[in-house]
Amino acid sequence: MVLARQVMDEIRSGNPVMDALRKYPLEDGGYLGKYVLVAAYHQMVDAGELRADARLLERIRMKPVRTLSGVTTVTVLTKPYPCPGKCIFCPTDVRMPKSYLPDEPGAMRGLEHDFDPYMQVKSRIQALENLGHPGDKIELLILGGTWSSYRRDYQEWFVKRCFDAMNEFNHSPARTQGLGHEDHEGKRKENTLTPTPLPKLGEGGGGEGNLEEAHALNETAPHRNVGLVVETRPDEITPDELRWLRHLGVTKVQMGAQSLDDRILEMNKRGHDVECTRRATALLRAAGFKIVLHWMPNLLGATPESDREDFERLWQGFCPDEIKIYPNQLLANAELYEYWQRGEFHPYATEQLIDLIADVKPAVPRYCRINRVIRDIPSTNVVDGNRRTSLRQDVFDEMKRRGTTCQCVRCREVRGKPVESSLLELDDLVYQADYAEEHFISFVTPDDKLAGFLRLSLPSKGAPQTGLKDLDGAALIREVHVYGQSLPVGAEKEGAAQHAGLGTRLLEQADLIAKSHGFDRMAVISAVGTRQYYLERGFERGELYLVKNIPSSLSPLLTKHVALTPRGEGVG
Repeated sequence: MVLARQVMDEIRSGNPVMDALRKYPLEDGGYLGKYVLVAAYHQMVDAGELRADARLLERIRMKPVRTLSGVTTVTVLTKPYPCPGKCIFCPTDVRMPKSYLPDEPGAMRGLEHDFDPYMQVKSRIQALENLGHPGDKIELLILGGTWSSYRRDYQEWFVKRCFDAMNEFNHSPARTQGLGHEDHEGKRKENTLTPTPLPKLGEGGGGEGNLEEAHALNETAPHRNVGLVVETRPDEITPDELRWLRHLGVTKVQMGAQSLDDRILEMNKRGHDVECTRRATALLRAAGFKIVLHWMPNLLGATPESDREDFERLWQGFCPDEIKIYPNQLLANAELYEYWQRGEFHPYATEQLIDLIADVKPAVPRYCRINRVIRDIPSTNVVDGNRRTSLRQDVFDEMKRRGTTCQCVRCREVRGKPVESSLLELDDLVYQADYAEEHFISFVTPDDKLAGFLRLSLPSKGAPQTGLKDLDGAALIREVHVYGQSLPVGAEKEGAAQHAGLGTRLLEQADLIAKSHGFDRMAVISAVGTRQYYLERGFERGELYLVKNIPSSLSPLLTKHVALTPRGEGVG
């Protein structure tokens, strides 16, 4: 701990973090980890030796980008279970849920904890807090094949145990003497967390109370759930499934569209057609869910030219809020490997992929976020074709060389930059999705960075019937997101977008737009941990959503309106 304090003194005097670490090497070689500096910082603050200094903590925090979107993402994996899909490109490993490999980083954590949801969440929060990241706003990402194919008693137990971990884990391990995984001088220690046993299906178990009680506790818990994400197939989305997902607390759904060409889907034994994906997307939108579509170039039967055409179809009615670009990767434990052996499949070379993605990325509409451009599969598993996991950076470099840019949400996030609220412009980007007029309402900086946004959906006549009474005649708020380094609840930081009242102003603008289109009611698909935020702003509890009547008198805000053509190009 003495060494850590010496390094901290160097940093506080203005020296760069890495220079300070190199000045005080460890006796057996190497240098202190940043997590040790974070622990030293908290101990010095607790002891009264140092005033809390957000800027100092930001300098020593490891990988601040993990929480620069305003929330902390915690990924957990479900246990191995049969998938209804027979896709030829999907790897199979009996140790893992369908499509996952045991040496993928996120999957490794699931396997390490025997797919115990409580332990996965608890250990991940602990690890992130050890690195200096706030853990009070958690987006929970549940992966593992097709969520909807698991038995519902397992699903409910799994989600409940995730909430138990968020509700019960109420301290920051980085501020204790034992850091959980390492001591203060950077030496490894055994993980002392004790996993809870998995229950037998049908028995539930694990923790006291039921899911509703766990939800209620989480509304004011130290680690609040601000988003719950699952992944499933388009042919699993039905009105009954929507109600079930809301019962669990789900707010965002990832689906594998893979391709929007029926010929390609059939050749790859996907098991559903494009119209199924269209229906599922429209149903999810009508129920207020945020929609993430996975798109796979280089499937069997595709060419770079057909993939370019296919990518354009994403913005013709489907209009996902987020996408993941997952180029097909040839793996030995997938059926596609046999096609390759017979000479019937040829993976794109890395240069072809870079060229393809650099071509399509600038066409992504400003309302959509590109989450990934390649899966995190270790190159040792790839038989032929691209093995570079740094494809996103490669594409960025190619676009820079060409002089082109991407305007997706991720590329325009303000992240950790200071925000001057008086200089922000309120922008209303309007586009047509299937059965809904969508408004992407955002606060934009003078250099076109996003400080915050709201997704407002105005259902049109003929919209799919969800059977959810909360939504009858209502406009839908599908997402409110304000950017900047994730800050603890109640904390403030100079120039931080999260604490400039932008969320409230976005809600007011949504009311105004909905009212002008003839809507008298508003519903929001609130995550469990954000319910109090909306309740404090005029919403009331419905059955599965928060709802309110829109005030009759509203004050207009200065807004620039922009409409989009079906391809996502600005026209005014």
